[in-house]
Amino acid sequence: MAIRIGASLALVAFVTAFYVSLVQVNPTTIAVSYLVVILLIATQWGIAESTVASVAAVLCFNFFFLPPVGTFTIADPQNWVALVAFLLTAIIASQVSGRARQRNIDALARQRDLERLYALSRALLLSEGSASIPAAIARHIAETFELDAVGLYDQRTDTVSWAGKDDVPIADEKLREVSRRGHTVHDPTGLTIIAIQLGGVATGSVAIKAAGLSDTVLHSIANLAAIGLERARGEAATAQAEAARHSSELRATVLDALAHEFKTPLTSMKAATGDLIASTTPGSRDHELVEIVDEELDRLQGLVTDAVQMLRIDAGDFAVQVERHRLMDVLQRTLPLFQHRLDGHRLILEVAGDVMVDADRGLLALALRQLLDNALKYSPPTSTIEIQAGSNGATEIIVRNSGSVIPDREQPHVVERFFRGARSRNVPGTGMGLSIVRQIAQAHGGTLSLTSSADAGTAFTLILPRGGPR
Repeated sequence: MAIRIGASLALVAFVTAFYVSLVQVNPTTIAVSYLVVILLIATQWGIAESTVASVAAVLCFNFFFLPPVGTFTIADPQNWVALVAFLLTAIIASQVSGRARQRNIDALARQRDLERLYALSRALLLSEGSASIPAAIARHIAETFELDAVGLYDQRTDTVSWAGKDDVPIADEKLREVSRRGHTVHDPTGLTIIAIQLGGVATGSVAIKAAGLSDTVLHSIANLAAIGLERARGEAATAQAEAARHSSELRATVLDALAHEFKTPLTSMKAATGDLIASTTPGSRDHELVEIVDEELDRLQGLVTDAVQMLRIDAGDFAVQVERHRLMDVLQRTLPLFQHRLDGHRLILEVAGDVMVDADRGLLALALRQLLDNALKYSPPTSTIEIQAGSNGATEIIVRNSGSVIPDREQPHVVERFFRGARSRNVPGTGMGLSIVRQIAQAHGGTLSLTSSADAGTAFTLILPRGGPR
């Protein structure tokens, strides 16, 4: 910048010397010449250089061309007005021209970023065979954006792949930590580490060492990396299906492949809505509509994940990893998923903060979602839904709705697989939800029971022993 400022002062000096030594013209012509030079400087170099040139031009104009010449004194009051007007005009003109130049630079940068994002997405989606593995994805990102260092952590395989010309300035464990916590970290070494999530579940992270890329571009790169990882997993699931076609593992493999077939387009749409949210004005109708689409995509991804998990449980293809959790923590992650479905329902939560439960967190969350979904589907909008919990040797969780009653003859069959009662015919469902909850309870060594009456409504009680299955 110092060189450009010096060149700007030299141009002002040249105009001054030209009119002092070679050509005699009126002050108006000289002022216009200064303005032309200032506008050229603003257009080519920027606001700082043109502002310095404006001040220098005013001083030269006063000293060399306004009487008394050779001093900074102005004898005629009208010349004061002319000098101030010239100064304001020069500064405002330089500011406007400089900002227009900056906007043009920003537009070109955005266009370049969009072209690179398109090239990256094309490279990832059209690559064949092993080109979608984490190492190749990291290499595509580094080559497309000319980055010094790119790291990609795949949580499923617990591998970290690096690409770029620079040495890796951080340990791989930093990427694993960001993936677990699900947030973005700006490391002092210059790396930006972004968690990759699908359906609200962390699947990895990407580290990028680059200056000048906006947060929107960085998150777009992360979304495209997620698509590449999901595509690689889909290909792996397909390959496993081919290899396990005549084995007992075929069913689970087919379910995985089916889930990935759903999630790949969902992830692409999620990446698109993320870009649209960043590019629309908060509070505008377009922004609100895109946010609705984004939320519904999250819900759809969750439904796909739950459906596959339920089919796995129904097939007996699942393992229970019991850990001690605070029940309120599990509920706080589960209840927001149902906010848009509450309508007129009144939700009452009676769970002490110190209630602990020994369970597989993912399976427990799935059981709670199924119980809440059942309560919402089979109770009118004005009814009350209660969640109660206590601990006395075992953890007891009760989900009650006050608006529906199950006939006595149907109660023994409600938790059976595919059972649909008489009043269920107009309610969407598969008849698997409560059966899955019972299987989860039994896998933990617990039970699922129900009571239903006109006075108390319908309550499902999930009891899980402390210490896990016995």
